[in-house]
Amino acid sequence: MTTPFRDLMETFENPCPERDYVNEITCPEFTSVCPKTGQPDFGTLIFSYVADKKCVELKSLKMYLQEFRNEGIFYERVTNRILDDFVAMVEPRKATLTAKFTPRGGISSVITINYPE
Repeated sequence: MTTPFRDLMETFENPCPERDYVNEITCPEFTSVCPKTGQPDFGTLIFSYVADKKCVELKSLKMYLQEFRNEGIFYERVTNRILDDFVAMVEPRKATLTAKFTPRGGISSVITINYPE
């Protein structure tokens, strides 16, 4: 099942598919909205993946992530949704997404998801 705006993510051919190498992408300006309070949530997303046939194109990843700016969604759901979309589009050998959300009310959250589990 496709999720809204998943198709914004573009890929390109992996230039070294014969080798396992880790590609780490840090997105320090992720924003979404708390569905309970309507307040903005801010976080840093760290993608770490081993490509198979495709790599993610960075500008398209940025455009995809910006679509969450007005989305009312909990940390756990948004992190899972982003990794699901990433895996569906890039089809990596393995991937980890770590979402580090800034503190609110003195509490911060870090959500980490691995593919395959």
